[in-house]
Amino acid sequence: MKIERVNQKVRLQAESTWADQLVGWFFRHWLALLLAPMLTFVTLPFLAPVAMAAGWTTLGSFIYWLYTPFCHQLPQRSWFLFGEKLTYTLAEINQVFPSTDAWTLRRFYGTLEMGWKVAWSDRMISFYTLTPLFGLFYALLRQAGWRVRPLSWRVLVLALVPMMLDGFTHLLNDLFIGDFTSGFRDTNAWLAVLTASAFPGFYAGDHLGTFNWWLRLLTGGLAAWGIAFTLLPFLDGLMEEEAKRSCAEDVRHQEAV
Repeated sequence: MKIERVNQKVRLQAESTWADQLVGWFFRHWLALLLAPMLTFVTLPFLAPVAMAAGWTTLGSFIYWLYTPFCHQLPQRSWFLFGEKLTYTLAEINQVFPSTDAWTLRRFYGTLEMGWKVAWSDRMISFYTLTPLFGLFYALLRQAGWRVRPLSWRVLVLALVPMMLDGFTHLLNDLFIGDFTSGFRDTNAWLAVLTASAFPGFYAGDHLGTFNWWLRLLTGGLAAWGIAFTLLPFLDGLMEEEAKRSCAEDVRHQEAV
C-alpha cells in the first residue's frame, strides 16, 4: 500500500509538472499566439495579386473568394500591385470593365497592364493590417520593459467613431445612390463648399490622394490603434492575474500532495 501511495504521488507530481509547464508556456507566449494568426490573416490578401502576377490565377482567385465575406473588394477603393498605378478611378476601370454594379465590380481583379488588386479595400488595409502591426509595436514595448496601461473605453470609442461615421455615410451613399459617381460621398461637394474649393482634385472619387482615400486610411489606422492599445494591455493584465492565480493553486496542490 505504501508503494502504491508513493507511485500515485510521483504520478500526480509528474502530471502536475507537465500541466504547469504547458500553462506557464501559454501565459508567457499568449501574445505571439494571438498575433501570429492575425498577421497571417492580414498578409494573405496581398498574396492574391502576387499569385495573379505569377500566373497562379486559381490560387489568386481562391484568395479573392476567401476574403469576400470580410470586404466589398470594390476595385475603385482598392490598391493595385504590379501595375501602372496604386489606385484607379472608376472611369479608368470602366474602360476595361464597364460596370457600375457593386456585385459585378467586385469580381474585377485587374489586368496585366493595370496590375492586380489586393484582396480587400484601402480601409481594410489600414484597419485590419495595422491592428496586428500595432500589436507588434506593443510587444516591443512590453519586451523593453514598458508597462502600457490600456486606453480608457471612452478613448476607444472616440478612436472608433470616425471610421464608423465614414463607413456609415459611405454605406448610405452606396445604398441610395449606387452609381459611385454622383452621391454625396462620391463628389464630396459639401466639403468643397465648406472649403471654398480650395483644393482642386481633392474632393471627388476614391483614388490616391483624395479626401475619401485619406479619410479611410486615417480613420482605419486610428481605430486599429484604439483596439490594439485597449485590448492587448487589458488582456495582458488578465493573463498576469490568471498566471498568479494558477501559480498559487499549484503551490496549494503541491502542499496537499
